[in-house]
Amino acid sequence: MSFIEDIKARAKQDIKTICLPESSDIRVLKGAEQVLQEGYADIILLGNKEEINELAKQNDINIEGAKIVDPKVSEKFSEYANKFYELRKAKGMTIEKAKEIMKDNVYFGMMMVKEGDSDGLVSGACHSTADTLRPALQILKTAPGTKLVSAFFLMIVPNCEYGEKGAFVFGDCGLNEYPDPEALSEIAISSSKSFKQLVGAEPKVAMLSYSTYGSAHSPLTDKVVEATKILKEKMPDLMADGELQLDAAIIPEIAKSKAPGSPLEGMANTLIFPDLDAGNIGYKLVQRLAKAEAYGPLCQGIAKPVNDLSRGCSAEDIAGVVAITAVQAQNGMGK
Repeated sequence: MSFIEDIKARAKQDIKTICLPESSDIRVLKGAEQVLQEGYADIILLGNKEEINELAKQNDINIEGAKIVDPKVSEKFSEYANKFYELRKAKGMTIEKAKEIMKDNVYFGMMMVKEGDSDGLVSGACHSTADTLRPALQILKTAPGTKLVSAFFLMIVPNCEYGEKGAFVFGDCGLNEYPDPEALSEIAISSSKSFKQLVGAEPKVAMLSYSTYGSAHSPLTDKVVEATKILKEKMPDLMADGELQLDAAIIPEIAKSKAPGSPLEGMANTLIFPDLDAGNIGYKLVQRLAKAEAYGPLCQGIAKPVNDLSRGCSAEDIAGVVAITAVQAQNGMGK
């Protein structure tokens, strides 16, 4: 059984409802069709019912079983608008503006999640990360005890002896551009929890750099050294090490020579990149050259499950992220 098949099987054990606000995108409808056919989540599509059904019909997509909700005519519209106004009035929100904003599918979907009418939301096929995360932070806010919202990719590398049988979490590859040492430690903590939750194995966290154990010195390496120190102070029982070059983090033979005594012993499965440049380039290299499955950017640190999609995603990618979001909801993400 492949990794994503295992996730889907877990999702089937306790069916959750996932909201898809981008119903005008054919890939989203095809992804919804796959989810419904395989039966691992209930689906809410947001938008005009006639237009959604016509688009599905024109493209021979079967979305029977999906619940279609049009925010503009929903019986919950006024209730959601009023609650959004209450959430944001201290920031200058007016009830008129709240009603206008609530016509937006992503904002309406976030209110559905907040009010328990949906267990999670997946967006980003035709929205920027900012357009997905802004309403999430305004409405759902951060999870208790979390200082930072970050993004990660779940990477599944075929025929790979490294990581957890080819499974890795890469963080942060989608959101925080230049995290300082404190932020980098928070990304590591959240990423370790995400690995445990989704892969089911113990996280082994590598704080990556172009240097291993002081083989080079610069403000860039100093940042990772400090982040590792902060991480170990916050979570002394977490298996983590740094600063490490990538090969010293994941290849045991190289770890023996470059990082003798490392608790990871070259078997890291949770890779923390020093900045967004490195993380984004790294995941795309692995995805394209190693033909890895890349699920994300998935979000961590939000009070309820919300996940972003790459705008280059396929219908299969969307279906996979729906399964991951459902499993996050099962595990009480944000509680």
